Amino acid sequence: MSRARNAGLALALLVPAVLAGCADEAVVDDTVHAFYYGWYATEAVDGAQTHWNHEVIGDTTGLAYPGGGDIGADYYPALGPYSSADPAVVRIHVAQLKRAGVGVIVASWWGPGTPTDRNLPLLLDAAAEAGLEVAFHLEPFPGRDAVTSHAAIAYLIASYRAHPACHLMGGLPVVYVYDSYLTPPAEWARLMQPGGDLFIHDTLLDCVMIGLWVGPEDGALLDEAGFDGFYTYFAADGFTWGSSRANWPTMSRLSLGYGLIRVFCVGPGYVDTRVRPWNTATTREREDGAYFDRQFAAAIAAQTDLVAVTSFNEWHEGTQIEPAVPGACDSFTYRDYRPREPEWYLDRTRHWVRQWSRVSGR
Repeated sequence: MSRARNAGLALALLVPAVLAGCADEAVVDDTVHAFYYGWYATEAVDGAQTHWNHEVIGDTTGLAYPGGGDIGADYYPALGPYSSADPAVVRIHVAQLKRAGVGVIVASWWGPGTPTDRNLPLLLDAAAEAGLEVAFHLEPFPGRDAVTSHAAIAYLIASYRAHPACHLMGGLPVVYVYDSYLTPPAEWARLMQPGGDLFIHDTLLDCVMIGLWVGPEDGALLDEAGFDGFYTYFAADGFTWGSSRANWPTMSRLSLGYGLIRVFCVGPGYVDTRVRPWNTATTREREDGAYFDRQFAAAIAAQTDLVAVTSFNEWHEGTQIEPAVPGACDSFTYRDYRPREPEWYLDRTRHWVRQWSRVSGR
């Protein structure tokens, strides 16, 4: 990223955060983001149940969870299996995010015409009503490369840039790029480095591009590609080098040399054994909230520029802060947040947003 561009975006981060609500409500901070998944469907609303009956990944029998109380998650949502196309559900979600103090919802997006695209206007409208904003999470859709990513960005900006809830940093939309490392830096440079044949900066397609830092060398690779910033995404401490809290101070220091915006991601825990039964080594217990506290404290100590919560509602991986309740089906008893209340992680996020706002002087 050019140093001039970096200076402009850094200045944008110093502008006071958008505040919403009165004294007894959450302080909504637009430097606090949360990853959101609008891919859930039910038979009643959508004509078929999807994602709740997530197939066991790698199961050659193709076994899928049936409808009803048996879902592809280790926790059970307080709303029950819901549809992301239900306006009432989306309004509840946005209200919960506002209660948590989250200012920007980072919406998973898998391409034009996909459920995450069809449901995005509902999320944008609900966010606008509540005084929140929405950024985009560009997923690794089939065939994603420089050319198709250019087309995807053009679509997102043409479709949603003008919406009042579209989050802008320095006047530019924000795009997180999941698994950016799957595409060589030279391909990304076509979009983000001067002279690239698909160069988007200083054009109508300009946006803030944030890539995923996974391995020790990724800071240099993201800089080579021309990304504006990095994020760590994964909620499991130690799962990758980049998601390991012990490495965050080093990453923070290196990022200053590269001119990258720092986005350390915090999660309440991790468990995905209902969809990846072999993956017990990645489970991170919530410890009644202590794990979440350590994550947030580490991000603040690493002098992050933005904080991103992984996640609001990724139920398959058990990283959600959305309320969960006790539940059971014939084959499984779900985890829950006890002795904490179902809404505890919303309010604990709000607690840490306040701590972050004080430390960052916003």
